[in-house]
Amino acid sequence: MERLTETFYQGSDVVQISRELLGKFLMTCVNGQITGGIITETEAYAGTDDKASHAYGGRRTSRTETMYHKGGVAYVYLCYGIHHLFNIVTNMGGTPHAVLIRAIQPKEGINLILKRRDMDRNSKKAVANGPGTLSRALGINTRDNGSTLCGDRIWVEDRGVEVAPSTIIAGPRIGVDYAAEDAKLPYRFRISI
Repeated sequence: MERLTETFYQGSDVVQISRELLGKFLMTCVNGQITGGIITETEAYAGTDDKASHAYGGRRTSRTETMYHKGGVAYVYLCYGIHHLFNIVTNMGGTPHAVLIRAIQPKEGINLILKRRDMDRNSKKAVANGPGTLSRALGINTRDNGSTLCGDRIWVEDRGVEVAPSTIIAGPRIGVDYAAEDAKLPYRFRISI
């Protein structure tokens, strides 16, 4: 088990990083309680040139400023006033790349994850199969925006899970129809664990 370091997050290819995050473990420690699971779905957002990115065209607002930090911090924003969406900022400072973590398969702290999701073990619903439910399951919210991913609250671990390239499904991102031709880019990656 090895925590990812800033070197991993500061790579220049956000699409490659998005693929490489599959099979890694997204972990949180909230109020001394650890929860986490295997990352099974991601989406890459390639900064100022990507019409689906919050930073398209060099847009800088109080919300998007976190995207311009150096890789290795959390970009967490509120969607529709309800869902806290967790992204990993990548690349070097000044280049607003980010990876949206869309889904995990829970592995640690499952009882607490179920409690946060108001579910029980017999539920047939998926526990963390969307970016909003994932954040809720792991206790992530907008207060985590800008926090380091190399600390003790949110981090990503490499536990040696091998993801064969043939098992990765690439396709267009979800909910970005406004991005015209960029909506069709194959920047969404999924695996089945």
